[in-house]
Amino acid sequence: MSVHRRQVLQNLAVTVAGGLLMPRSAFAQAAPGTPLLPHADVCVMTPASTEGPYYFDPKLVRSDITEGRPGLPMTVRLQLVDQACKPMPGARMDIWHCDALGLYSNYAGQGDDRAHPVNTKGTTYLRGTQLADERGVVDFKSIYPGWYPGRTPHVHFKAFIDSRSVLTGQIFFPDTISDAIYKTKSPYAGRKLARDTSNTRDFIARSAGQASLASVKEDSDGYLVSMIIGVRPSRSGGARR
Repeated sequence: MSVHRRQVLQNLAVTVAGGLLMPRSAFAQAAPGTPLLPHADVCVMTPASTEGPYYFDPKLVRSDITEGRPGLPMTVRLQLVDQACKPMPGARMDIWHCDALGLYSNYAGQGDDRAHPVNTKGTTYLRGTQLADERGVVDFKSIYPGWYPGRTPHVHFKAFIDSRSVLTGQIFFPDTISDAIYKTKSPYAGRKLARDTSNTRDFIARSAGQASLASVKEDSDGYLVSMIIGVRPSRSGGARR
C-alpha cells in the first residue's frame, strides 16, 4: 500500500482538505542529476507549521528513537534540499512525535483520561537528531504515531543549518492508512476513545496542504515514510506555537 506524491499531484496540487487548487508550476522540479527519494520525487518548498507545545532538544544524535516503545515499526526517511532542489549534506534534522497512545515523552498532563492524566517526565522516547548524508538524507527508526484529541497523526521536524533553525514543520499521513492501523493493530486499537480528527478536520494539516503529506509504503519491515523537505537556507525559524 503506497501513496506516490507524483500520483497525488499530477497536473494540479490540492490541499489536504481538497479545497484549494494551485498550478503545478508552483512546484519546483528536480535539478538534472539530483538523486531524489523514490516515491517522493516532486521538489517543493515545504511549508512551516507550528512547533507545538512538546518540543525540547535532548541532543540525542541517533537513528533509532524508539527506546522500546510499542507500535508498528516505521522508518522516517527525509531528504533535505534547497530551492534549487540540490541536496543539503550536513544539515541537521530533529524529529519528535507521540507514541501509539498519543503520549509525548517528558511532558505531564496527557492521555485520554483527563481525570487521571499521564506524566512522562524524565523520558526521551521518539525524539532524535541526525546530520544529513551526502544525499541530504536522514533515516530515523521509529513507530507509527498515534493520535491525541484534536489532532490528526503527525511527526514534527525542525531543520538546522550551522545551528540556525531554518524550518519547523509537520509531516502528515494518509487517513486511509491511519484509520486501518488504528482499527486493527495493537496497541492502537486498544484505546477506549475513537480517533476524533482526520486530516480534513485538522486546521494545521489543512493549512500545510499536500506539500506536507508523506509518501507511505508498507513493506516487510513495517512502514517506510518518505518526504522531501525543501528549505530556503537564508530563512530562519518557522512557526513556533
